[in-house]
Amino acid sequence: MSSETFEIIELANGDVALRRAGHKEDPLVRIQFSAESLQFLGEHKVTIARAMLEAGIEAVQNLDDLEPPYLDEEEELMPINHTVH
Repeated sequence: MSSETFEIIELANGDVALRRAGHKEDPLVRIQFSAESLQFLGEHKVTIARAMLEAGIEAVQNLDDLEPPYLDEEEELMPINHTVH
């Protein structure tokens, strides 16, 4: 991402989102916590969402350092659901 300014907002439905500062269009990213997570996080929801967004931005800034995963021709044709840990 460039040197644009972004803002973290809480949407009317309770989701936390990242959007370009001063813009009203759809957010770039939305974070929706489950009811169970919200009960656990309490008043720290936005703090945790901020940490998640900052980690994501840092990962995007480091994309050039990552090698693309190797895929077989057969794997490229089939949609795959991945579990990310």
